[in-house]
Amino acid sequence: MAELTGKQRRYLRALGHHLEPVLRIGHEGLSEAVVAQANAELEAHELIKVKVGESSPVARHDAAAGLADATSASVAQVLGRTFLLYRRRARDPQLALPA
Repeated sequence: MAELTGKQRRYLRALGHHLEPVLRIGHEGLSEAVVAQANAELEAHELIKVKVGESSPVARHDAAAGLADATSASVAQVLGRTFLLYRRRARDPQLALPA
């Protein structure tokens, strides 16, 4: 996936501010189940918030980068123990990013 511009990141951060985490990374880290769930949520919503639990063996930045790579998504923000992932839906995209 192409790297997001600063303007696009700001736009996605604004949209993601009020989202609740739809996925939690726990003591098993980035398991296949977490990647599968992230793919399903990205297909449904395009922009998701993920929370990294304190018991996670993966650091928050590593978790964000790893999950983004595994799902072909882009990291829009890492803030505290949460991060935003964005992946444009191939069919019927809902979010229009600024140029």
